[in-house]
Formats: sequence, structure tokens, C-alpha cells
Amino acid sequence: MSTDYSDFEFERRFLVRDLPDQLRDAPSLIVQAYYLSDGGYALRVRVQATDVEARLGPDDDPREVLDAYRDQVDFAAVTVKGPSAGGTRYEAERELDPLVGAELVRRGGARVLKTRYAAWLGADGWSVDVFGGANHPLVVAECERSGPVTGLQIPDFCVTELTDDRRFSNEALAVRPYSEWSAEYASELATSGPRFREDFGENTHLPTE
Repeated sequence: MSTDYSDFEFERRFLVRDLPDQLRDAPSLIVQAYYLSDGGYALRVRVQATDVEARLGPDDDPREVLDAYRDQVDFAAVTVKGPSAGGTRYEAERELDPLVGAELVRRGGARVLKTRYAAWLGADGWSVDVFGGANHPLVVAECERSGPVTGLQIPDFCVTELTDDRRFSNEALAVRPYSEWSAEYASELATSGPRFREDFGENTHLPTE
């Protein structure tokens, strides 16, 4: 009997310090508003402008950036999420009219701003999110599959694994931005060292130029 994974997402996420310039292609500007962020449960509205190279900094305001690129928004969706456990998370999404989605993001919610780059590395497609505004200079890479992410080839620009670290979920970053605790986390990482989970099968190292 086949397993229906249609309402679940499967991903592993990693901290990135230096993203190689050659991976900075296929960009999309993303602005998200979280109307609920509590205990891993989230209600999100996302708008996206494809093929927009937005070099974001710490002073960028998500709503102002959205207004600047409003005419280029070509996708919007409302999404309900449950808590993540073992790289698996309940997710139900419905597409919205882009104009309606943009107005929802402008008018409410705790916002997250980022540029997303897509790249095919090894056997998988990867997304790399470069955050702006209060979450600058955070960079997070993720590999998402239609089923559990096992036996992963991890690119060498990945510093440590963030899978199931709720602090780095987008809904958590919307209400407690990375800039407020980045120094604390840097100290934590320096003490504990990088960690890569082994309970998803053997990891292999993937060099990138």
C-alpha cells in the first residue's frame, strides 16, 4: 500500500556562512507574513517575485521592499503548518491571487524577507535563502524531497545542521529575528561544534567550487 505524503513536507536545513557566487542564480524575492506562530504551528501568507535579484541588507523593511516589487509578484499562497519532527512537517497550502496575497502581507502578520536561490547539487535540488531586514545576515540552505531526506550529499558550504531547530524556522524568525540572538548562537556553535544528523542515513560530503 502506498503512503500519501501530499500534506507533508520533508526537508533538512543547514546554516551557511559563505554562499559561492556561482550559486547565486535563479533568484526569487520572497516576503512572508505569519499570522500565527506558536509552538511549531504556523499560519503563513507568502508572496514571491520570480527572477528578481534583490541584494538585501539589515535596514530593508519587508513591506517597503514588497511595495517596490509589487508589480513583479507572480505567486502567492496561504499555508498552514504543524510542528516539525525528524525533518517531517504537516503542510497544507492553497494558492492565492497575487494581488490579494500582496495586500494580506502588507496589512498584517509578522514578516520575513529573503532572496531565494535554487541550485542542483549532487543528486538533489537545493534552495538557499539569504535573509534581509532584521534577520540579516542569516543564510540557510535546505534540501526538500517528496519523501524522507535520507542518505544526503551535503555541500561543503553547509556549516552545521538546523533541521528541527525551531529557532531557525521562518515563523520563529518572524517574531524573534536572528539579529537579536546571533551572537549568542555563535558562542553556542563555537562551544558545541558543528553537528550533522546521522539518524537519516549516512551523510556524504559534496565539494562545491
